[in-house]
Amino acid sequence: MAGNENRNHRVNATPNTGTPNTAAPEPAGAVETPADSPPSALRRLRSSIARQVGRAAPTVRDGARRAPVTLAVLAIMWGVFVVGMLTTRSVRSFVDHHLALGIVPIENMRLWTPLTSGVVVVGWLAAIASTVLLLAVAAPTEQRLGSRRFALVAVLTQVGGALVALAFAAAAQVLDEAWGFQLHLGVFSGPFAWILGTLMAASASATTLWRRRIRVGLVAFTAVLALFGGHLGDVMALATVAVGAVVGPLVIGRSPRGSRLAGTRREERVLVALVVAASALGPMIAAFSPNAVGPLAVLRELFRSQPWTVDEVNLVCAADQTSADCRRGLLDLRLGGVGPVIASVLPSVYLLVLADGLRRGRRFAWIAAVVAQAALVVLAAANVLIRFVDDNDTIFYGTAEPTLYRSVVPFVVPVLVLALLVVTRRRFDVAAPRGTYRELWTLVAATAVGLGVLYVLLGTWIRRSFDGDPSVGALLLDYPQRLVPPVLLQWFDAPFLPNSGPTTLLYEWTGIVFWLVLVVATAASFSRVTYGVDSDAAERAREVLRASSGSALSWMTTWRGNRYWFTDDGRSYVAFRVISGVALTTGDPVGPPADRRSAIVGFAEYAAANGWSPCFYSVTPDAAAITSDLGWESIQVGEETVLPLKDLAFTGKKFQDVRTAVNRAKKAGVEAEWISFPTAPLAVTDQITAISEEWVADKGMPEMGFTLGGLDEVDDPAVRCLVAIDEHRTVHGVTSWMPVHRDGVVVGWTLDFMRRRSEGFRPAMEFLIASAALSLQEEGAEFLSLSGAPLAKVGDPTEDSPQATTLSTMLERLLDVVGRTLEPVYGFRSLLAFKSKFQPVYEPMYMTFPDPAALPSIGNAIGRAYLPDVSIAQSVRLVRTMMDR
Repeated sequence: MAGNENRNHRVNATPNTGTPNTAAPEPAGAVETPADSPPSALRRLRSSIARQVGRAAPTVRDGARRAPVTLAVLAIMWGVFVVGMLTTRSVRSFVDHHLALGIVPIENMRLWTPLTSGVVVVGWLAAIASTVLLLAVAAPTEQRLGSRRFALVAVLTQVGGALVALAFAAAAQVLDEAWGFQLHLGVFSGPFAWILGTLMAASASATTLWRRRIRVGLVAFTAVLALFGGHLGDVMALATVAVGAVVGPLVIGRSPRGSRLAGTRREERVLVALVVAASALGPMIAAFSPNAVGPLAVLRELFRSQPWTVDEVNLVCAADQTSADCRRGLLDLRLGGVGPVIASVLPSVYLLVLADGLRRGRRFAWIAAVVAQAALVVLAAANVLIRFVDDNDTIFYGTAEPTLYRSVVPFVVPVLVLALLVVTRRRFDVAAPRGTYRELWTLVAATAVGLGVLYVLLGTWIRRSFDGDPSVGALLLDYPQRLVPPVLLQWFDAPFLPNSGPTTLLYEWTGIVFWLVLVVATAASFSRVTYGVDSDAAERAREVLRASSGSALSWMTTWRGNRYWFTDDGRSYVAFRVISGVALTTGDPVGPPADRRSAIVGFAEYAAANGWSPCFYSVTPDAAAITSDLGWESIQVGEETVLPLKDLAFTGKKFQDVRTAVNRAKKAGVEAEWISFPTAPLAVTDQITAISEEWVADKGMPEMGFTLGGLDEVDDPAVRCLVAIDEHRTVHGVTSWMPVHRDGVVVGWTLDFMRRRSEGFRPAMEFLIASAALSLQEEGAEFLSLSGAPLAKVGDPTEDSPQATTLSTMLERLLDVVGRTLEPVYGFRSLLAFKSKFQPVYEPMYMTFPDPAALPSIGNAIGRAYLPDVSIAQSVRLVRTMMDR
């Protein structure tokens, strides 16, 4: 059967009994009429407009009814704006003196300004932008919170944020006199700040994923504005967001979801990537904000050279054309064109590309980001030394500032980012396929050499257009500088400068081409499919699995985190991970069944040669029988539930719950639809991600790994997802299905990922599993494996003989106790009971090992395999939860 066809089609759990389309055909001889005459077309246009207005009117009325506070603010804002335009000569002067927020208005006893500043604007652009924000952000927020709570939150964030911003502005002069002076004189008006603060407060009741996105996004955005822009309005926005974070839980209430900032490993990577991206965007924001006054605004000089004018340069050079000031002024003029600006921005663009690699967990992106931040630390340190040690008046970024504080600030930012990268280094362990970066560096080196040859050849040809008539040697020595960000060239005196259009193009754009190639090639390397820490071995394992045979859990061997041992003939392999000296495998050896015994023996010898204790985990009875013949011990660690499809029909009393779920889905307009997560629409995958993050937040614990997949495992082209989706494209639940191969053919599918929207269609899982069974039955699949539940078995585990006292039996009892203890948190036994609704065939799964003395280490290895990232706080929470239950 085809393993991956029909990825985006709907699945009907019951046969289609609809009647055929019986629309009447057009009458014979009908003739197409010519185009409408102008009057007729005009009437039809008027009629169409009237219909659209009629359809939109109820929506507008409903919006006005549900967001009256927002519309009242909008009316007041435009009323004051229009009246001011008609009655005063200078609207800005009137607003700044009487209605806007600022220290000076407060000193003049205009105590109403913390409130009035939130409903007045100056200028058409501000009025239009504020209108868009009110309608697009404030109105939906009001509809979600209710008008009374929305009004209360809006007033609290506006007034509270204003007071915090004013207090900070008054105290800022102690830290930074120049910035504090600008804040003291500054004024601000408009609803921008309190809209963000209200949105921050509303996030308290949002779902886990959206709460995290809103909070991280707002804090990062407003912090960048305040630190790089630095105006009173920027500080006000950050202050209202902070006040909103406090007001939200008090007025709106806390969400029942977990409050951890980072949820899954995937989300932690995203958050680190956001920080790195913000560190790259901040200087660019300051660079293109001519009036930026924030403490980090000094970094704009990474993109802009020192501000010389043509008249100043002419004046200096008229006095002495050979002076250093003349040469530096000429160089600065050359560094101020379009080409140098682009060349200065491209390193930050490269950091943004690395942030995307961090989001994907790439090891290369982490290494490159660390190198980049370390380079920024070195440059910042050089800045301090040049400013306060060097007596040669060398010009470098930030040296015009009079304080040590302003010179040290650029040093702090990359240090903090570098520290974050070091702390989170274990999150970035995904390697690219073999040869990826050999190809990358070959391309980059070839580009550098090719551009160097071109620069020397063309430069020699048009060298008379340079002011110094450079020789071949001079061009060759100058070429490396063409690849350096222009701001760093302020350290060097240029031996020659271009004097014509062609020489300027060659001089300025050679480095741009190099950086563009580096940026594009690096971005392309991140788009290559990877399968974990050892991507090449994982891809080889996939090829063996597709061409051979494996158990129902064999696709888990391709997951990230596994290492691989292959037999000498390459026909079989064992997936494993080494933890605490234990080589813990994932399921049976993969390969021809006839070679299974030799694969087990070969892997055991390989593990022993490396000083590891081998342990085959979650293996089938066949593999357990082989190890038993070898004298190994075995313990049952779970129960696999298999659903044969040949004669499956959900009829009879025993399938009543399943049929009820299918019928309820039909009445609710919920359908089952196959998708592939990597290629599915963003609107669908975003909902799946949100549902998963909610589930993790509910647990208050990290997702378990090893034999339990998450979103990273779902994001695989070979894995099929079945989603429960309604007519509004709302996803109510999702399941993922891994292929099971036999002799190179997909014969079945194994259930892995299961998530349901907490407030959605409740029997979504029953509906999806039933729909998958019927759909895959039609495709010719032999069976479905509903997978196993760790530490859960059919029957009562307390029935073990009390006479047994072997270490293996004691560990089996201990695992039963652990399974019962973890039940309130992870619900493994409830999951096994849920799967019993489908009347499956139960097959035991075993853990088998040669040395009982290694059992303590094996138990520790299993725990760390399932929960590799559990923190001390989470461990305490887990123990507390188990004690409470």
